[in-house]
Amino acid sequence: MSAYWAELIGTMMLVILGDGVVAGVVLNKSKAKDSGWIVITLGWGFAVAFAVYAVGAISGGHFNPAITIAFASIGSFAWELVPGYILAQMAGAFLGAIFVYLYYLPHWRETADPAAKLAVFCTAPAIRHTFANILSEGLGTFFLVFGLLAIGSNTFTEGLNPLIVGFFIVAIGMSLGGTTGYAINPARDLGPRLAHFVLPIPGKGTSDWGYAWIPVVGPIVGGTAGALVFKALFG
Repeated sequence: MSAYWAELIGTMMLVILGDGVVAGVVLNKSKAKDSGWIVITLGWGFAVAFAVYAVGAISGGHFNPAITIAFASIGSFAWELVPGYILAQMAGAFLGAIFVYLYYLPHWRETADPAAKLAVFCTAPAIRHTFANILSEGLGTFFLVFGLLAIGSNTFTEGLNPLIVGFFIVAIGMSLGGTTGYAINPARDLGPRLAHFVLPIPGKGTSDWGYAWIPVVGPIVGGTAGALVFKALFG
């Protein structure tokens, strides 16, 4: 399997499990309805961990354009591979969102709130404030990339790294996710948002394109800054 296919499959798995847990929590008549933020953050953390276990040995398990660009910016990843990685990540996220739509097919009609339906696919701010929202996404991804590089600098029992990364994602979600829903990943947000736009979801409302640029630009800028700062501090 090529690294591009691994990124596609890994990102698809990430979104299936991540958007899937959100769907279970917010869609009506789901047995997980209203189980809360902790369930969502744990679901996303385990989604990252097990996606990395699945294909990380092949591609490095980026699943996130902000990580790919950040690693390239400090010479830890080849720039010529960046476009292919991002394309694979976007395609995987889009396909994963379609899977979640099909999996929860009867629940869309049972859910009246368009915002709840959109939340399954992508993020939205708790308080709409452009500067604060982009700061949240930027700083969240700054700590994501800085933390990933720090974790990579440590030695763990063989095979434990993906699980440590998953728990790190849980920590980010619990501590920094309450403002914007911690996209911290342009593919994870934009790919499913595109799926929401094209899928025949009953009463889905708008895909909120006016906000869509923030979870793209914020993570890329913040993630690159996190990588540069880590390199400046630790070499």
